[in-house]
Amino acid sequence: MTIMALGLLPYIQIIASAILITAILLQRSSASFGGALGASQNFSASFHTRRGFEKTLFIATIVLAVLFALAALTAIIF
Repeated sequence: MTIMALGLLPYIQIIASAILITAILLQRSSASFGGALGASQNFSASFHTRRGFEKTLFIATIVLAVLFALAALTAIIF
């Protein structure tokens, strides 16, 4: 990699981590504490299909996590 790309790597990691944190916090948690332990009476409450913005945010979170991991591995290797 070039010297310029290695100099930008920490900034890329900071930006990617901030966006990743925001994406994770924006995701709605439908399971409450009781539902997580199996106390929910509605068994279908924990299973739902992601649609629209929720699906886009879910996919974007995965992509951001992969990019952040690749940036971290690149920083370790180089």
